[in-house]
Amino acid sequence: MSDATADLRPLTLTFESRLAEVLARGQERSRGFGAPYAQLWESLTAMAHGGKKVRPRLLLDAYEALGGIDERAAVDAACAVELLHLALVIHDDVIDKDLMRRGEMNITGRFASEAMVRGASRSDARAWGEASSLLAGDLMLTTAHSLLARLDIPEDRRHAVLDVFDDTIFESAAGEHCDVWLSLHLDQAHPEDVLTMIDQKTASYSFAAPLVLAAVLAGAPRDLIDELTAIARGIGVIYQLRDDVLGVSGDERQTGKSTLSDLREGKETLLIACARNDPSWSEVAHLFGDATLSVADSQLLRRVIEESGATVFVESVIAERCEQVHAAIESATLPIALQEQLTALTTACATRTS
Repeated sequence: MSDATADLRPLTLTFESRLAEVLARGQERSRGFGAPYAQLWESLTAMAHGGKKVRPRLLLDAYEALGGIDERAAVDAACAVELLHLALVIHDDVIDKDLMRRGEMNITGRFASEAMVRGASRSDARAWGEASSLLAGDLMLTTAHSLLARLDIPEDRRHAVLDVFDDTIFESAAGEHCDVWLSLHLDQAHPEDVLTMIDQKTASYSFAAPLVLAAVLAGAPRDLIDELTAIARGIGVIYQLRDDVLGVSGDERQTGKSTLSDLREGKETLLIACARNDPSWSEVAHLFGDATLSVADSQLLRRVIEESGATVFVESVIAERCEQVHAAIESATLPIALQEQLTALTTACATRTS
């Protein structure tokens, strides 16, 4: 996420130290299982130290604004949402066959590269790297679940927290599965299909889960939780629509992401669903999803997307959704501090450049 979306209060040292403690425990245990496994945990720890930590920030700020007083429970929940994020990012890179993230080798790339240096074939090294990533993601999922299952809070509230976590993973998996299916282009993807996929894949875990977990932990009433859920999902869709625009025409120096990758992958976005309805799409359809897409051909694709009006349309959807979310925040029965935070976050997601 961008610097703008990270413009929230600083994370407490408690969160940072607790996350380090959780990962250090895994590192310590891993040393009894061989050097490669210890290296995997070292990679996870290094990965966890990066990023803007927007999800745990969102949870902790919301919990405080809603009157929560059990800092330990909130911090452990914040660690859990950050570990969930790491797990899904790691698995997503495997699904997308990516070797890089934010300009650096991801776990697959790092482990595959080291295996090749030691003499493994390219295919064997790639298999080793992907296996390492899959297992790393699994480890983060189970560690996150363990943190929530061990929360020292009333049993009914802990069960509610676990239900939120379970629903989040279930829905995120559905969204990811749908995303991969749409990228096969076996069915015509309509804008509504893409928006539903975004809601399930991104909005559910990145925004709804932190806010709903905070509300449940704080003992908020059902009506307020429902309001927060709707607001969070709206913010998540805005965030992903902007991400899709940046993925095609953003500044790579700011985003840290290639503007070729989504086009080579054949990623089905609202931009593409709209551009496909333009007659000129037939001239470049064969280029979309070409793993060897050249820079010159990518420029042809971008020109068709732009001239079809798809970019203007998506920008109008972002603006409209932003207005809707702002209105929902204003009318919700939320503390003023949380309203201001969510309003700023919505605007930041809509206007971010990285």
